[in-house]
Amino acid sequence: MSDLPRLPVAAEHRVVKFLCGLSPGLQRLLFGRPPELGGQRLASDIQTLLWLDRLVGDDDSAERKSVEETRAERLKEARIVAHRPPISMARVEEVAIPGPAGTMGARLYAPVATSEPSPLLVYFHGGGWVIGGLETHDDPCRFLAAHSGARILSVDYRLAPEHPFPAAAEDADAAYEWAAADPERLGADPGRIGVGGDSAGANLAAAACLTARDRGLPLPAMQLLIYPVTETAGTARSRRTFGEGFMLTRADMDWFERHYLPPGADRDDPRVALLGAPDLSGLPPAYVATAGFDPLRDEGEAFAARLREAGVPVALRRHPGLIHTFLNLTAICPAAREAVLEAAGALRMVLAPAGAAS
Repeated sequence: MSDLPRLPVAAEHRVVKFLCGLSPGLQRLLFGRPPELGGQRLASDIQTLLWLDRLVGDDDSAERKSVEETRAERLKEARIVAHRPPISMARVEEVAIPGPAGTMGARLYAPVATSEPSPLLVYFHGGGWVIGGLETHDDPCRFLAAHSGARILSVDYRLAPEHPFPAAAEDADAAYEWAAADPERLGADPGRIGVGGDSAGANLAAAACLTARDRGLPLPAMQLLIYPVTETAGTARSRRTFGEGFMLTRADMDWFERHYLPPGADRDDPRVALLGAPDLSGLPPAYVATAGFDPLRDEGEAFAARLREAGVPVALRRHPGLIHTFLNLTAICPAAREAVLEAAGALRMVLAPAGAAS
């Protein structure tokens, strides 16, 4: 790794955005031909981003850092790649949610000012159940709200290792139940409340759907699952094929899972090992997005297949040239922006009121 000094965050954002916005031909000339694996070619702007990360980064592996260092680095990275200025909202409100271990923080994003009940997505951030929070996902939540028209309620659930499994899953259950029990306080239409998340957050969103079904609660209108974690055995082929060199590594996933699932935790509990759930029938429609060069790709697609086999309506979309974390890259990588615009379109379509014009 290089010992080059890091630029201020604002300056680094400008450099990264400029280089990732160059034409694909020029990017290939400057940063090399994107690799091809399994019939897929990495997007040239993503290749540029990975080249820059290798150039200026220190050792990015969470395996070699403390939890505190990894959380701080993730927050800095999120600020570098976020929109500048932030995407405008009609209202952003801090919200307190009663949880099983006390009050949880949350943030409500309202993209437009309206007195009419709006669709709402209860959102759980990624970060391996260990890192991430309201600030790392402020930009993705603003983007989804702006391009879907839905309100987004971003939930600051408890993190491991301070709070191992099932703390995050219990918080996710409580957040959805709270939102669904009194949607008027959030300006939400009770018939148009979905759940969603990315990576570990997508795991929590899907688990919340299982819990709601099993408890006989009103189900979410949809589940928006972006590169979800769905198994804990780590046996999926993509965890080996893309386990090095594409931002998220197999070692990172092992590190996250050790913190969330310490010795004594039930690694087969369907609230975390979703693929092992004995029954996936009766769950809400799902939009599942995966990235071609992501260690989590195969398990996300296997979960989509199991949902479909159980009779759940599923739209599965693999973005073959992308990597894990593309949700956070909409401000700098055109390929990532296109992918998340598609997810926002799915959210808009599924949560639209009956009879609404397209």
